[in-house]
Amino acid sequence: MHALTRQGLRAYLDPQNVHSSRQAAAQGLVRGGIQILRNPSGLIGAAIIVLLVLAAILAPLLATHNPYAQNLQQVLLPPGADHWFGTDNLGRDIYSRIVYGARATLTIVCIVSVIVGPIGIIIGATAGYFGGLVDTVLMRITDVFLSLPSLVLALAFAAALGPGLDNAIIAISFATWPPIARLARAEAMTIRKSDYVAAARMMQASDLRIILRQIIPMCTLSVVVRLTLNMAGVILVAAGLGFLGVGAQPPLPEWGAMIAVGRQYMLDSWWTVTFPGLAIVAVSLAFNLFGDALRDTLDPRSAR
Repeated sequence: MHALTRQGLRAYLDPQNVHSSRQAAAQGLVRGGIQILRNPSGLIGAAIIVLLVLAAILAPLLATHNPYAQNLQQVLLPPGADHWFGTDNLGRDIYSRIVYGARATLTIVCIVSVIVGPIGIIIGATAGYFGGLVDTVLMRITDVFLSLPSLVLALAFAAALGPGLDNAIIAISFATWPPIARLARAEAMTIRKSDYVAAARMMQASDLRIILRQIIPMCTLSVVVRLTLNMAGVILVAAGLGFLGVGAQPPLPEWGAMIAVGRQYMLDSWWTVTFPGLAIVAVSLAFNLFGDALRDTLDPRSAR
């Protein structure tokens, strides 16, 4: 690296320069958003995600019936004009329960992402920046969590914590942070060799400041892409926990739990499992399509 004077270092790390860099990054995000919308698969994924959000927000307006109302005189009715997706074993409207189930799905996805993102990026950035013993200890802990499939690990935590939506969110968070940490570590190991990190060290910036101000911001875009791709897995794990009875509990309308109830009647009443299953597949596919488009936009090398 070429020699830098102290005055040059100050100019290199000047807040105005940092502000300009942030403006350029914001403009890049806007351009990236436009490119995603021009990608057919990304556009389809974004459209389904928007529909999921709207369904969660406008559930009282979109639902045709009370999702908790039971009517034993209308048990297992096939799809029709009054019940678009039919009714379940207690006479509840399946369409309305799927619409309200979007709230549970969106809640799980959002809270898990808020928990997993910071945990993974902090652990990974710390391990990648320091290396050595710190890296070894943190990555071996990460490997322990990675050694088991996410559903199995989440099931173990959920069984220990007890059934319920809140405990399911905690269990899924414990099971899904390791890939984020691995990605952040790889990014940090590359970033720590950059000139601006060396300049920050020469300005006697503390390790904590370098990690928070230099390493983590540069890892954020890659982590966001990974989180978007992970959301499909989070939805499937949440549905799996609900199906096994350790996730969201009745009468809460959750898609996995709806399939668990409907499987007893699926041979004669196919709609009890088909429509909740299609909802899970559609939303999972949407996050995968949107995540792939986001990755291609932010990392052109992945499209080659």
